[in-house]
Amino acid sequence: MTSSTSIDLNLARREMVILGTQYAGEMKKGLFSVMHYLMPKRRILSLHSGCNMGKDGDVALFFGLSGTGKTTLSTDPNRYLIGDDEHCWTETGVSNIEGGCYAKCIDLSREKEPEIWNAIKFGTVLENVVFEEHTREVDYADKSVTENTRASYPIEYIPNAKIPCVGPHPKNVILLACDAFGVLPPVSKLNLAQTMYHFISGYTALVAGTEEGVKEPRATFSACFGAAFIMMHPTKYAAMLAEKMQKHGATGWLVNTGWSGGSYGSGSRIKLAYTRKIIDAIHSGSLLKAEYKKTKVFGLEIPTEVEGVPSEILDPVNTWSNKLGYEDTLMKLAGLFKNNFETFTDHKIGKGNELTEEILAAGPNF
Repeated sequence: MTSSTSIDLNLARREMVILGTQYAGEMKKGLFSVMHYLMPKRRILSLHSGCNMGKDGDVALFFGLSGTGKTTLSTDPNRYLIGDDEHCWTETGVSNIEGGCYAKCIDLSREKEPEIWNAIKFGTVLENVVFEEHTREVDYADKSVTENTRASYPIEYIPNAKIPCVGPHPKNVILLACDAFGVLPPVSKLNLAQTMYHFISGYTALVAGTEEGVKEPRATFSACFGAAFIMMHPTKYAAMLAEKMQKHGATGWLVNTGWSGGSYGSGSRIKLAYTRKIIDAIHSGSLLKAEYKKTKVFGLEIPTEVEGVPSEILDPVNTWSNKLGYEDTLMKLAGLFKNNFETFTDHKIGKGNELTEEILAAGPNF
């Protein structure tokens, strides 16, 4: 063992051993890994995603790594929550693997996330939070144990949960990235090849401390937005996703919930209210009818206007006062994408090599 903590799975014996940690998340993710092995064998796609449904039965999937807003954006008071994290896409539609939610509670407040706040009541388990012993009042801002504080509650604690947690085939597949470099547009419409490329890449940028104490963005790539859990080659899941999207006429979107007007430190985080307006426009179908223009390097289709969102922020180049800095940062990020993707190019999909080539071409060109 390289560490005192390990999660050990034996598929043949159907056994899982968790050593050196008491995180409930290890049980959850251990079983999720098992699903990533069993489901594709039954031609069912297992997905690390949030999922909700509108009043008219339109379903959306939300993919995104930690801190991209997956739980926040899939928990929407105007839509039914199917689930916030783990789903299967079958021949008949989508279903939640879990019977509850495992929500982050660092800096939780009633104003920002009322649904999660109200779900914390008798029957909910809080992990690693710090509380006042006499009043039992929790201090959600306290990260002295860890920043990864959690609340586990049954799905029915969310008032607009859809019970049972199943729904029809998705209409929209939303890939969330928190781009701390500040060069990805707030929203782009993806074609099928681009959806596969960005799904396989699984990008976000964490703001990490460096030695000098300067915080700067660090790109993180996690294949299929869940590299720790997948059991087969990422292209296997990507091909299944594309096949299902094509068959059921779903549209792919890339939404940046990160920075605008500069990288972390000089720009500012895109307002959650704007991101919500973008998500609303995707759900309503109005964004499909918008006019689009293509960006340089990443070749993303960006809308010229979205209701309730200032048009100038839709193209990131407009928001940067330092245009040279923008170009440099864009090229830097494109290079990081390219380097990361090289690990997957040795794998052929389908009979020939067309699909692999097509996915490669959907990445940044420079």
